[in-house]
Amino acid sequence: MRILFCGDVVGRSGRDVVIANLPRLRDELALDFVVVNGENAAHGFGITPDICGDLYAAGCDVITGGNHSWAKSEIVPYIGGDPRLLRPINYPPGTPGKGHGIYQLKDGRTVLVINAMGRVFMDAIDDPFRAVDGLLRQHPLGTVTAILVDFHADATSEKTAMGQFCDGRASAVVGSHTHVPTSDHRILGGGTAYQSDAGMCGDYDSIIGMKKEGIIARFVTKMPGERMQVAEGEGTLCAIFIETDDATGLATWVAPLRLGGRLAPTWPLPAAETASTG
Repeated sequence: MRILFCGDVVGRSGRDVVIANLPRLRDELALDFVVVNGENAAHGFGITPDICGDLYAAGCDVITGGNHSWAKSEIVPYIGGDPRLLRPINYPPGTPGKGHGIYQLKDGRTVLVINAMGRVFMDAIDDPFRAVDGLLRQHPLGTVTAILVDFHADATSEKTAMGQFCDGRASAVVGSHTHVPTSDHRILGGGTAYQSDAGMCGDYDSIIGMKKEGIIARFVTKMPGERMQVAEGEGTLCAIFIETDDATGLATWVAPLRLGGRLAPTWPLPAAETASTG
């Protein structure tokens, strides 16, 4: 199975670059399943039902969230009725929506998507390791064709720990939240693909997707300023591509993808396959 995970979509720049490129990426990479982290999609904070619809129309199968999942009030009554929009599973019981879902492809293969959130330097919510462990025990590889974990966390140590914790039990563990793509993509010893952060989909002529001037002023003066404003320049699409073995559910290939904007582009297919398809 071929899976693409797009990192945090930040504002209109992020939405535009994902929506413009996702249809051709599904075709050129022969993608079976696409997950997009959308918790910053609406002006840099939260997501709306209309944005969910736009991402689905472009070819996204599932949208994951994070600490800004609730930034737009209209999402609270909406999320319970949209099984493809997830929020972190380790929010307390009674929180609207779901933190995981099992999704069936047209050919009958199934994907378990788990959205979890870290606790280091973030809100002190429920234990993500316990929550993820329970799902992996309930739905092990073999009962589903592939398992993708979006771990929305700040500390790379916590993200790496989650990757190793899930090694051999998930197809891939990919980090989100810090908006900077890391270069540590690899397949762990037990066969799980891992990357600490997929990066953001947004304007990199910014400070993690926000306009530079106000944030720099805060660092320089240590004075509160106006609310952060999302940067609106050309967006870069940052994603991670995972290929899995349908027989085992474990990863056989993992590589980053970057398109447009300010970062150096990179394509995820091996050179020989790129030559044969291009």
